[in-house]
Amino acid sequence: MQAPLDHLGIIAGNGLYPQVLAKAARSAGVAKITAVAFTGETDPKLNDLVNQISWLRVGQLNRLLSVMREAGVRQAIMAGQIAPRNLFDLHPDWRALLLLAKLKHRNAESIFSAIATELEKADVTLLPATTFLEQFLAVAGLIAGPKLGRREKADIEFGWEIAKRIASLDIGQTIVVKNGTVLAVEAFEGTNETIRRGGELGRDRAVVIKLSKPNQDIRFDVPVIGIETIRVAAEAKIRAVAIEAGRTLLLEKNQVIEAANKAGISIAGR
Repeated sequence: MQAPLDHLGIIAGNGLYPQVLAKAARSAGVAKITAVAFTGETDPKLNDLVNQISWLRVGQLNRLLSVMREAGVRQAIMAGQIAPRNLFDLHPDWRALLLLAKLKHRNAESIFSAIATELEKADVTLLPATTFLEQFLAVAGLIAGPKLGRREKADIEFGWEIAKRIASLDIGQTIVVKNGTVLAVEAFEGTNETIRRGGELGRDRAVVIKLSKPNQDIRFDVPVIGIETIRVAAEAKIRAVAIEAGRTLLLEKNQVIEAANKAGISIAGR
């Protein structure tokens, strides 16, 4: 990051992302971290990595804004997903009801974008989700696993533009391909379930392609690969995972590479 922050707010979803971010922010010199966590989503281990943490239910927008305002947070980062089912099973407070009423489309991007606007009104700037995590961004080329064969390269080439088109329609950002055929397309179920479904259909040696949307708002939506992704891919007998270089985070990068090498899964940045 360009200049050290004295105080950072983390709006923490599920998975390891919030914890990795908190540790990276500390290493970058951030003195105080205030976190907003969500019951049933955020890992309680985050509590040990921040100065202050407030627990909310998904949908308590007014309280989220109040926590940020009372803590004096001026810059914040959204880290980690909220399970899709929770976005569509909200118990919104009055402010969230007003926000939702204004939305023409109620998908993750439109909801988070509207929340970002509300944060700005409260003088809280939402930083890119990759802030402090630049060292975890995927590089181009072979990152882990055995060298790609001709078939895997052809499937990645075939599936890449298809995945981009699907992502541009805000359907999903992951597809599974084998032998020039699309086996599975991510939608509401999320990446891991897509991999499981594609692996079952392909039986073995299918290729996963995960990338960003053409106009992705990286303040709250950045593709992430972690240990769990590799574990699911190994169970599904996936041969390779192709990701977008410079726009995909490899959380716990060393462990991800080690797990991929052990499973014989190639990770390739494109």
